[in-house]
Amino acid sequence: MTYKTELHCHSKDASGCSHESVEGICEKYLKYGYTTVCLTNHFTPEGNFLDPAEWAAKVRRKYAAWEKLKACADGRLTILMGLEFRFVQNSNDYLVFGFDEDWLVSHTGEILKMGVRRFTEMARADGLFTIQAHPFRHGMVVTDANAVDAIEIYNGHPGHNSNNDIAEAWARKYGKIMTAGTDHHNPDHMPDAGIRTDFPITSEKQLIETLKSGNFTLIRGNEDAMN
Repeated sequence: MTYKTELHCHSKDASGCSHESVEGICEKYLKYGYTTVCLTNHFTPEGNFLDPAEWAAKVRRKYAAWEKLKACADGRLTILMGLEFRFVQNSNDYLVFGFDEDWLVSHTGEILKMGVRRFTEMARADGLFTIQAHPFRHGMVVTDANAVDAIEIYNGHPGHNSNNDIAEAWARKYGKIMTAGTDHHNPDHMPDAGIRTDFPITSEKQLIETLKSGNFTLIRGNEDAMN
């Protein structure tokens, strides 16, 4: 038996670009036989994010969405917490795993001013893991491969051309860990990506250890996700 984990999923509760409910997420991922879903709602420098009170409220909204999805799953799926960070320098997006609510609150909105290189240096020291999402989608800026831990080489969002072939060539050139994610946003979007393992992924720490070990295979495409 193998286990399927989604690494890139958004809910309408905490991502303005998503129109998918937690009920819809649960229904589809259970139907497709996934065992774990990482909720990675957008975390962007919008509004008065440097105000400590606003920052804490921003963090709480993201965790409330995760708690809502976890309650909906009710033990049928493992729901892990991640976020899709964007820094003030450009429109690049980065999936980040391994933090907790206290870590986010304590670091304040200043982290969104760091840029990915400084952020990843700090994040690595604290055991976090950073993946560049859809690095060659239109509007992205080329990032130094050493500034991230992994590259998303397959992004399944049907509304964007993420140039997955270029992302894979880039990751291979620099010997980076390669990941895949559905980038799920909408009710008509079916699961089509993630990782497959011989064991269930049940915590963010275990997810990071698995990604670093390479002990997984990629799910790429709807047919692959259904099997």
